[in-house]
Amino acid sequence: MEKEIKILVLIIGAGPAGLATSACLNRLNIPNIVVERDDCSASLWKRRSYDRLKLHLAKQFCQLPYMPFPSNAPTFVSKLGFINYLDEYATRFNVTPRYNRNVKSAYFKDGQWIVKVVNKTTALIEVYSAKFMVAATGENGEGVIPEIPGLVESFQGEYLHSSEYKNGEKFAGKDVLVVGCGNSGMEIAYDLSKCNAKVSIVVRSPVHVLTRWIVRIGMSLLRFFPVKLVDRLCLLLAELSFGNTLRYGLVRPKNGPFMNKLITGRSPTIDVGCVGEIKSGKIQVVTSIKRIEGKRVEFVDGNTKNVDSIVFATGYKSSVTKWLKVDDGDLFNEKGMPKREFPDHWKGKNGLYSVGFGRQGLAGISRDAQNVARDIASLVCQRSKNKLSK
Repeated sequence: MEKEIKILVLIIGAGPAGLATSACLNRLNIPNIVVERDDCSASLWKRRSYDRLKLHLAKQFCQLPYMPFPSNAPTFVSKLGFINYLDEYATRFNVTPRYNRNVKSAYFKDGQWIVKVVNKTTALIEVYSAKFMVAATGENGEGVIPEIPGLVESFQGEYLHSSEYKNGEKFAGKDVLVVGCGNSGMEIAYDLSKCNAKVSIVVRSPVHVLTRWIVRIGMSLLRFFPVKLVDRLCLLLAELSFGNTLRYGLVRPKNGPFMNKLITGRSPTIDVGCVGEIKSGKIQVVTSIKRIEGKRVEFVDGNTKNVDSIVFATGYKSSVTKWLKVDDGDLFNEKGMPKREFPDHWKGKNGLYSVGFGRQGLAGISRDAQNVARDIASLVCQRSKNKLSK
């Protein structure tokens, strides 16, 4: 049985991007519905993040539209603090997602977006018809584990994606290999080390490692000074903080941290103590994995190591292409990412929009949500004027 539902704007996803978009539309009195596949909002934060996680950027760079963090909130907000903030945000702006809705398909037909959704609670098929559709599932739709010879076929230990990792308690005394040196990889490696695991971390590519305060200084200065000048200062401060990281297997990219972010979309890694553990020898830096046999891991430099567990902090990918006919709307490529670069990434054709795909973090989500709401409001206003003039 199918249930037909008409709405002006349909938003797919109830993470920070979906909540922010709905809030901005609500402030403009534009009807919208948010559908979410999980049974809660912000499920990545509530269900698929590790315990010690904090916002890596200062709170002023992480707030959603029209609701700053309280003045007494810490500069770097905890996971629980951010979850509470998101829940309060949804309440304040009357955002009420429809949960347990799994989007099966979305396509454009006769001037409307037709979106077929399975209500996992009732098993009914809901067919939404919307003038505008916002993809707010973001870049982190599903975790990625790279294909490694022998991993699936022969590895005799436990392996998991970072989205499944909570804390290091159960890994105490075990040999654990962390793959990936971004924020999640470095922080999980540090957490494991503090829980008395024997930790190695795979550093597959050059990486900028900075402190939270260096990043905060850099982001503040970028409002007034050129990127290259800010990068020079940040690298000088990083040298003073860490010394020459090349000695420990951490090679910096050729471009500075903020220029590298602009070019590649990759943010600098913010150190929470992992570099100190590496320098002291408690965490070993290793090269990329070549193959796995049993518990024996062979690396591309020829070295080998026996490990009990592997944690893959190897990022996420967009899941948009699983349900969206990407040719409709001319917004996404075959990988489910916007065809156009920032800042022109958020608007497609036929009333299709994206929020949270600009590789600009929570600040980018806020900008996207406001841009989308203003654009839809303008189009709705224009349509109303055209009707009145007839």
